Amino acid sequence: MQSEQKKEIVSVRDNIDAIDDQILELLKKRLSFAKEIGKLKDSEKRAKWDPLRERQIYDRLLRDNSQIFPEDALKSIFHEIITTCRLSQKKAVVAFLGPEATFSHLAGVEYFGHSADYKAMETIDDVFAEVEKGRTRYGIVPVENSIEGAVFSTLDCFMKYKVQICGEAQLEISHNLVCRSGNIEDIQTVASHSQPLAQCRQWLRKHLPSVPTLPVFSTGAAAQMAANNPNIGAIASSLAIKTYQLQVVVQGIEDYRGNTTRFLVIGKKSPSRSGLDRTSLLIGLMDRPGALNEILTVLSDEGINLAKIESRPIKGKRWKYLFFLDMLGHIEDEKIQRGCDLLKSLCSYYEWLGSYPQAESSPPDSPADS
Repeated sequence: MQSEQKKEIVSVRDNIDAIDDQILELLKKRLSFAKEIGKLKDSEKRAKWDPLRERQIYDRLLRDNSQIFPEDALKSIFHEIITTCRLSQKKAVVAFLGPEATFSHLAGVEYFGHSADYKAMETIDDVFAEVEKGRTRYGIVPVENSIEGAVFSTLDCFMKYKVQICGEAQLEISHNLVCRSGNIEDIQTVASHSQPLAQCRQWLRKHLPSVPTLPVFSTGAAAQMAANNPNIGAIASSLAIKTYQLQVVVQGIEDYRGNTTRFLVIGKKSPSRSGLDRTSLLIGLMDRPGALNEILTVLSDEGINLAKIESRPIKGKRWKYLFFLDMLGHIEDEKIQRGCDLLKSLCSYYEWLGSYPQAESSPPDSPADS
């Protein structure tokens, strides 16, 4: 009986191996076709990335799958395949707030896959500068967190640098307390970016009330410090644990579940319509009563869904502000184009920051680490 079962297992495994071989051969073929598409687009000077085409691929696969293969896994597998094939047409270098293993790095891998080259920068300003000067093709920066609100350093950079938003990503944030030994008794200081420290404030007060906290410029930097000092604990990502060979003291120490950070992908040119897009603007208001209400009325009359509005002071101009607007739709959509044309005539300052595919689920997001 056991002998027959072993033979059956061997037979089934042989079938699996045969399927794996077929998958590998098909992946090679897909990659070669993607490179061919890249050459054809080069000859016609067309953009390499077609968001609408990618969305159609995912929709078709999910429809034909009929919920047999787990959908999240299916999307993850094909995201890596599609991204790898697209990047074979032109390699992407992505700047992020470093060092390695920050949440920005993790969001970059989630968005671009493992085939992109990642370049760690010391500050969010540096990420914007790299993209503006063309030293990297893309950058990825945190813009808001569902608990702590906007990342103001990112918003301020849009006022200083000429870049466009090319996409967005959302990352569920789970904070881990880590150190070299894995023993909470060894921790004499807890280091992290100011946002994770704020997001874990209650847990730290309850479980480590006498241990001081140390804000640093990123969770990756905190993880590096913990790797070099046995008495420093860090609040860091799961990627940092592997990267810096740290031990988990406690998993999931964030005060609120469902903590999500929204990241923006910046580059030189926004993509074409995907059919499910977001448009971002930076505007200044005329110095007159009711100016903001005027803007909101225009959007309402055009049937435009305003997803976000955030004000930031203009440096060097007391009590003067610029407003960041996020609208649902693409600049190529008729009503968005019409609404934007009206805003231009009503605003003292107007800048289109980009139109780009929405992240798969768009919560009321808000900052993050980095």
